[in-house]
Amino acid sequence: MSILAINPNVQSVLLAYPEHIQKKLAHVRQLILEVAEDISALDKLEETLKWGEPSYLLKGGSTIRFAWKAQRPDEYVMYFNCKTRLVDTFREFYGDVFHFEGNRAIIFQVNDEIAVAELKHCISLALRYHKLKHLPTLGV
Repeated sequence: MSILAINPNVQSVLLAYPEHIQKKLAHVRQLILEVAEDISALDKLEETLKWGEPSYLLKGGSTIRFAWKAQRPDEYVMYFNCKTRLVDTFREFYGDVFHFEGNRAIIFQVNDEIAVAELKHCISLALRYHKLKHLPTLGV
């Protein structure tokens, strides 16, 4: 798998976070890259910044973005396009696993262990969203 248009500013943004958050977000980034690599039709993923936050774009998919905010120091967030059915679908299947913010985000507490298999499934749905959006519950 190739990552196109790596933005050198992404690493700078990640390094600006507190050290314990850097590790959490590096793990989230790694999960996105692993899922992208596992999608057989995928060969180009773009890593960039949107609203100053690391974002991952794929043709045929929906943007995934993540961040930590000093105003909410005990959590970090993975954002999805609020005009999609992604978070509603995640909530339907993983409402007992993750905490959500409206129709746009999964909220992680810094001390929580991430449910890796479930999060990878959510990432996979987002990276393939435009191919799945016509299916009930995105084909789950």
